[in-house]
Amino acid sequence: MNTLTSRQVKQLKAEAHHLNPIFQVGKNGVNENFVEQINDVLEKRELIKISVLQNCLEDKDNIAAQISEATNSHVVTIIGKTIVLYKMSEENKKIDLG
Repeated sequence: MNTLTSRQVKQLKAEAHHLNPIFQVGKNGVNENFVEQINDVLEKRELIKISVLQNCLEDKDNIAAQISEATNSHVVTIIGKTIVLYKMSEENKKIDLG
């Protein structure tokens, strides 16, 4: 998995700005089913936000790393309790990082 350039990160942050979080991580943390659902949505949308709830026992950075590793995606940024993930879609390519 190649890393994103600072220009690409800036572009993805701008595109993610208007998005609402699709998933929420609570006290149960990250499990296999959760990762599968995220992977499916990443394939369709490429760029998503995940909200970490206050009752979550794990650190948001650890959660971001876990999800990123499990889905083979990039952590674009973590703002407050919101994680922004990007994964290039195989069939539904919408975002051009030219």
